[in-house]
Amino acid sequence: MTVNSKQPDKNKILRVSVILVGVLVNVLLSFAMDRLGLPLFLDTVGTIAVAATCGFFPGILTGIITNAVCIFYNSNAFYYAVINGSIAIFAAWAGSRKRKITIPRLVLYVSVGAVFSGVASSLIQWGILGEPQHSLISDNAESFASAADIHPFVAFLFINIIFNFIDKGIATGVTAVLYRFAPKEVLKGIKDAGWKQRAPEDREVSHVKEWGDRVRYSVRKRITFTMIVTSLVLVVAMGWIGLRLFYTNMKQDRAESAMKTARFAAKMIDAERIDEFIASGWNLPEYKETYDLLYQIWETSDVTYLYALKVEEKGCRFIFDMDTEDPYYAEESEAYEPGDFVKFEEAFKPYLPDLYAGKEVGPIESTDTWGWLLTVYSPVTDASGNCVCYVGADVSIEYMADYMRQFVLKVTLMLAGLFMLITAFAMWVTDVYTAFPVSSIAACVDRFADAGDKQDKLDENVKEIRALDIRTNDEIEKLYHAICRMTLSQAERVRDIKRLSEATLKMQDGLVITMANMVESRDSDTGAHVQKTSAYVKIIVEGLKKKGYYAEKITPKFISDVVRSAPLHDVGKINIPDEVLNKPGKLTDEEYEIMKTHTTAGKALMEHAIGTVEGGTYLKEARNMAAYHHERWDGKGYPEQLHGEVIPLSARIMAVADVFDALTSPRVYKPAFPLDKALSIIQEGSGTQFDPKCVEVFMDSLPEVKVVLKKYNQNA
Repeated sequence: MTVNSKQPDKNKILRVSVILVGVLVNVLLSFAMDRLGLPLFLDTVGTIAVAATCGFFPGILTGIITNAVCIFYNSNAFYYAVINGSIAIFAAWAGSRKRKITIPRLVLYVSVGAVFSGVASSLIQWGILGEPQHSLISDNAESFASAADIHPFVAFLFINIIFNFIDKGIATGVTAVLYRFAPKEVLKGIKDAGWKQRAPEDREVSHVKEWGDRVRYSVRKRITFTMIVTSLVLVVAMGWIGLRLFYTNMKQDRAESAMKTARFAAKMIDAERIDEFIASGWNLPEYKETYDLLYQIWETSDVTYLYALKVEEKGCRFIFDMDTEDPYYAEESEAYEPGDFVKFEEAFKPYLPDLYAGKEVGPIESTDTWGWLLTVYSPVTDASGNCVCYVGADVSIEYMADYMRQFVLKVTLMLAGLFMLITAFAMWVTDVYTAFPVSSIAACVDRFADAGDKQDKLDENVKEIRALDIRTNDEIEKLYHAICRMTLSQAERVRDIKRLSEATLKMQDGLVITMANMVESRDSDTGAHVQKTSAYVKIIVEGLKKKGYYAEKITPKFISDVVRSAPLHDVGKINIPDEVLNKPGKLTDEEYEIMKTHTTAGKALMEHAIGTVEGGTYLKEARNMAAYHHERWDGKGYPEQLHGEVIPLSARIMAVADVFDALTSPRVYKPAFPLDKALSIIQEGSGTQFDPKCVEVFMDSLPEVKVVLKKYNQNA
């Protein structure tokens, strides 16, 4: 099977070109809106068009690349990538609906897109970026909130949705125009270029999906789920590790900075005058001078609190406390005064031995009335090296937590866009390289297996499998070609078997006819009896099937077996002596008894044949007809006086055919009965000699009966 690769290559180039053009249109329109200061973005025009034309993955790719490029003139652009990707998914879904484009549908699509974009972008701007990103929208929202007396965010949300309705309306309108005027063949070629096999029709996609629904765990779901979970685990793990490292390093840097500040401040304090400072405080000029130095150090550092204190047995006594903008009005602040005593907090108790020993201590993390702090202590030593007090520096890490929360939200938004792209790519790769090729092959092989030995169905399925044209360039393509060869070989083998079977059947039928003719040639009085009874049997059995009689019994195989075996119903006459078989007059009682033995002799011959001929199961009906075609419905027949439906159905059918032919054929001891007379006798025997249903269908098939009669009885 040859494949024209030029057209697919051309469509692939067109597909890539459409994506690049979509990105370019998005970026140019967005840049123009940004420079003109208009409250529109228009960064989804290309996204919607590409998604509707090429599918969800190219659409998401267009949206994500657009936002990545837009960060060069708008640093916050990539936070909106997840919105652009979601719009692409919705546009791809809407474009996949085989519905006529109408104004109401366009309005519905625009409304859904506008509400989603408006709400999502409002949450991003208000909750993460801290404020609306466009002054015109912000001003309108403030005016609306004031006039309507509603919360500013509600007003901003409403105004933002309105502007998004305009934005998405323009984008959807452009896409609708492109769809309306672009050549349908070109659009279909671009969309189908993503397949790694012959692009399936809608009915084939539906059939494969329906087939896949019967699978408990489909390849598509399993691989997609695995890739999504793996990506999520990696993103969460790497994100958590990164944040923990960042947070730990940041705390360490802050603690080191605080310790440097504390050490430097400790050098500014006269260790010999600590007790004077505690006792006199602000009354000493030296205290004020030292305070000014410490204040300058605190003001130029990034520590939250800077203070000096003396460690005592049950607590600490403050010496200096930097907690006011003007050191000369410290009494108006909440700072501790010189000599104020404070008990140790719970978080500091594990560090008391080191404090008593005069060692550097910290960082100590605590949460109290002063907030979430990191605290370090640097000792102030006298000339003898003894620790007389400590300089403490507190660093607030609450702002770090707020910063981390904002950071996590921003990173999550950025990763969400990338994760959406990765997930879409995984789903696309899974679909075109694995799930759909495997499902298509499996569905075709299923139909091939269900075809059984029906040659036309097998040939049709072979064509369908070869028409898939899988081009994944991997093991699946190799498997596909192997299955193509296997199914073709299997179909040809079935064809050969059918030919052999047909030849065998013809040979078997020929042997049956030969045997029947050998028997008939001994009977000078039964011209064409075999052919006529076989034809009548066929008429009766097919009539029973049409009327639904004996439906459980009359199968295609039963019909075939009965018709093929009918010529052997008198095979037992091979054992009847010529003087009895061809006697021109009426048989004596003794001769009649001999004649009757042809039924038991026929049964014995057929049973022997069944036991010795492999594949001769169809001869079972030949045995039944040979043995019981002279039984009567009322039980007065021979050889076993069976009655009613106890008599095998094939024998009941043959009984009608055999008697009718005997009545309408000339014998040496009688002429042929007229047709009306023969039919009258058959009708009279219904329910006594014959099965009533067999008689009914025989009488209903008189036109066909007359054709057979005329063919073999020239005087009929």
